[in-house]
Amino acid sequence: MDRTKPITTSLFELFKIGPGPSSSHTIGPMKAAFDFINRIKNFSADTLASATAIDVTLFGSLAATGKAHGIDRALLSGLLGKLPDACEPQWFSSLMKDNKESYLVPVKSVKLQFSASSIHYMRGKFDLPHPNTMIFRMMAGKKVVVEEEYYSIGGGFIVRKGEEKDQVDKKIPKYPYATMKELKNHILQNKLSIPELILQNEMSLGKYSREEISAGMDSILQFMQDAVYRGLMADGVLPGTIQLHRKAMPLYTKARQHSQSQDSFLIFLNAYCEAAAEENAAGNIVVTAPTSGSSGVIPGLIYLMKNHFYYDQQKLRDGLLTAASIGFLVKHNASISGAEMGCMGEIGTASAMGAAMLAFCAGCGIDVIEAAAEIAIEHHLGMTCDPIGGYVQIPCIERNAMGAVKAYNSFLLASSGKLAYQKVSLDSVINAMKMTGNDMSKKYKETSEAGLALSSTEC
Repeated sequence: MDRTKPITTSLFELFKIGPGPSSSHTIGPMKAAFDFINRIKNFSADTLASATAIDVTLFGSLAATGKAHGIDRALLSGLLGKLPDACEPQWFSSLMKDNKESYLVPVKSVKLQFSASSIHYMRGKFDLPHPNTMIFRMMAGKKVVVEEEYYSIGGGFIVRKGEEKDQVDKKIPKYPYATMKELKNHILQNKLSIPELILQNEMSLGKYSREEISAGMDSILQFMQDAVYRGLMADGVLPGTIQLHRKAMPLYTKARQHSQSQDSFLIFLNAYCEAAAEENAAGNIVVTAPTSGSSGVIPGLIYLMKNHFYYDQQKLRDGLLTAASIGFLVKHNASISGAEMGCMGEIGTASAMGAAMLAFCAGCGIDVIEAAAEIAIEHHLGMTCDPIGGYVQIPCIERNAMGAVKAYNSFLLASSGKLAYQKVSLDSVINAMKMTGNDMSKKYKETSEAGLALSSTEC
């Protein structure tokens, strides 16, 4: 990625609706498989005539923890023509339960075989453009008929090998920026709010009208709130060998019973964030914000802002647009991928987005918004991604709650202190995040090969 070019990511690429538990391992592979199957549908009947099967090779954390994240189901779903926002959770969960079962993937008049044995998990060190690499092949017996290479770069975003060259004609936004400094210059020179600038940029990319963007934001907000509500009402044990029991419902019950205590505010917030994160861990529908692993932070804060602060829909909409501006900056200048940045790329980014959202909705100016986001990232630097058993459960669920609490405290620190004393810019801390992620051992980046992942024996 050329980080000197302006950000052209769409709101609806950052906030994606789909099944959990991992945007890199579930949503990204599903989209890659969908893209691959649609590409081979364009081949001639003669080319397809000899084809017999589809074969997928996975590298990096996709190979290390993909099975625990349901990557096999995600790949099959995409090959069967499903995209994340149209994937029914019960149907999704029913796939690939029997490793011996073979599925037929229709491509025109040909039906290609796909099964658990079609997926090859390549562990170890490989010289690859991105840690999370997928190679799809259409086979004719042992002969490769066609091959495509994809990278799952975090947050459900994918890149096909050679794709950046294909996108040189992508439209430039009305107010182009690649850094917070450039974003601030546009805001101050044109007397715009962050939400208005993000809206105008989204419209200038040419896909959506203002009304369609507002409707899309409302849909995303509703999906976020639905995930929190479902999680608050759900009980039982989450999928996987850890046998982790849900905690959001008892937390919510305790908060309501002690609603007059000084601690109730934090207990409510913890319950809301854990509720959405538990829904993600269960493989239910969530919104990447910016990833599935961090899909409890923003929804938990939104739920708090609506039901405790009584913010109206427009303010929530604008808050989410402000959060997006921070997510765009991190994605563009560092990464939101746990495989590249560790958990600071996921929860750290979500916390910064949440801090900026809180500051904007409280009526703070651009300098406070920047400071809030900077503080949130600063205090996630170096955070590893080392999930026990490869499941997005321990420590991931509680980290969503902790990330939201840090977001709130970052907002308080930024809005209560003197901005003249602020020494670190958001651009600087994002650069520090990138350097930290580059230097971090890959054992601590979503592979479950070190740290907390080895500290507990699975039951």
